[in-house]
Amino acid sequence: MPLHVTDYTWTQTDSAVHITVPLKGAKPGQVDIVSTDEYLKVNFPPFLFEAFLFEPVDDDRSTAKVGNGVAVFSLPKKTSRLWDNLVLSTNDKAKKKEIREKALEKHQQKLSSQSKQKAEKQQAEKKYALKTMMKRKQAEPPPPRPGGNIQISFTPRVFPTALRESRLPEEEEAEARRSVISAAEELQDLREEERNPDWLKDKGECFGTGDFQGAVNAYSLALRLNPQLPALFSNRAACHLKLRNLHKAIQDASKLYAEGLLDYEAALRIDPQNEALRADAQRIRAIIQGSAANQDAERGG
Repeated sequence: MPLHVTDYTWTQTDSAVHITVPLKGAKPGQVDIVSTDEYLKVNFPPFLFEAFLFEPVDDDRSTAKVGNGVAVFSLPKKTSRLWDNLVLSTNDKAKKKEIREKALEKHQQKLSSQSKQKAEKQQAEKKYALKTMMKRKQAEPPPPRPGGNIQISFTPRVFPTALRESRLPEEEEAEARRSVISAAEELQDLREEERNPDWLKDKGECFGTGDFQGAVNAYSLALRLNPQLPALFSNRAACHLKLRNLHKAIQDASKLYAEGLLDYEAALRIDPQNEALRADAQRIRAIIQGSAANQDAERGG
């Protein structure tokens, strides 16, 4: 059985109700809130605050702030007038159960709608990034630089174990594991905002000021943190074009198309009758296949 909170406070005006619920030492992340036009619940086990509101409020304009040991709610009234009480003065358990169940159902619908809107926004951003890259692909590329050969010799890594005692596969696996740990430690040294791919994506916008190498560095770090953002490949490819790093630009463009095709194919499985999605997917697939054919032709020549 939960312990019901009774030491809450509330005030009102003609147009709004304000409620303050003490959290008994609970952290904000432990607080679960359900709010609708007729019902308010604040759950932070083992404590529970539940209010069957005296009259309906406007849930879309309601606000909740959790911090400093309290949860503060501001609930605009649908009808401007003073209430006799904060909650219904009834002990009808059946009526309360009905209100509670309707409130929980409405809350779930609200969460589902918010999740769907977020997914649609992400899909729209990916589609915009793909279309932008396709337009750049169709534009006339700059003339290639003259070819040349650069001779590079790398110093082999020598393990201290004598060859007759060496177990090369294990040593190479240990070296690979050391590299991964080193990369993870490097990311841990970053500030909190520097580990946010969205912040790094905004940082990469120094492209607009002409600092193309700085933009490449920001996009590269963002991709290490989250390689699933197609816009990062698109923006870094544009920077490589400005720096005349044509091979790197092609690599990023190829990754963008491959990631985008997977998204379109997933969308088609959900909505197989969407001809616009199917046409875009076919166009991307043709570009990928055309790029592969060109590379094969270059190797054959």
